[in-house]
Amino acid sequence: MTVPDPSTGASGPSSDTCYRHPDRQSYVLCQRCGRTVCSECQTPAAVGVHCPECVREQRASAPRVKSPVLGRVRSASRAGAPVVTYGLVATNVLVFLLQQVTGGLVTNAMLFAAPYALSEPWRIVTTMFVHGGFFHILFNMYVLFIFGGHLERMLGRSRFAALYALSGIGGSAAVALLAPYTPVVGASGAIFGLMVAFFVIERSLGRNAVQLLVLVAINLVIGFVLPGVAWQAHVGGIVVGAAVAWLYSRTRHRSKAPLQAAVLVAIGVVLVAVTLARSAQLLGVL
Repeated sequence: MTVPDPSTGASGPSSDTCYRHPDRQSYVLCQRCGRTVCSECQTPAAVGVHCPECVREQRASAPRVKSPVLGRVRSASRAGAPVVTYGLVATNVLVFLLQQVTGGLVTNAMLFAAPYALSEPWRIVTTMFVHGGFFHILFNMYVLFIFGGHLERMLGRSRFAALYALSGIGGSAAVALLAPYTPVVGASGAIFGLMVAFFVIERSLGRNAVQLLVLVAINLVIGFVLPGVAWQAHVGGIVVGAAVAWLYSRTRHRSKAPLQAAVLVAIGVVLVAVTLARSAQLLGVL
């Protein structure tokens, strides 16, 4: 799998760049004032993030409480590190190591196969954390590290986590529909969802992302050609990733946050319901 670094590109319009750092593209708005803020200028709030000005106003009106622990947490948040991406990479690597020392026990407990989904629904999600070999996890984690970091900074942590999870679940749903008796492992559905979401978001910002689309197409074709590759999961991740990215581009304003959350939940419910219904059908329950 060949993956370019998507960090390059010209600055977008002013509404898509940080109001304090015009050279930094961002897709995140302050939930109080609506200004665009980059990862360095974001302070996580109960809902979304706040810009430095809104944080100062809030602190000025709040009682002073000294807490060194809280101070360290805030400093880490201001650093803008893609902690969700790092956490996903670390979890995948840890599970892969457990796969190597348990003789297939972890793999068999976490892989996805549609007939198991009805009685063991956790497999719809856990399959994203197990892999079939060293190069399998190496390629997936490389793409996750590259695209995940950029998307997490653009979208914010919660929206990025939702995109990743729903794309992976979409991969499981597609396998259940198209290859129900095939056991599958890997984060490829989520990874393809990230790549396509990056393309959709870049296009919504008026950028030329044709090279990325070509990359996705090449890797999708490789999945069709090489034996033992669950291309169905790739297709599912692509469809769901594109849908979630389109939703984000249409519900960017803070006033649409409840609608965005509701649609995300609805997508997740539909994907899980479709997968469980397919499992029930295979077992003769439906």
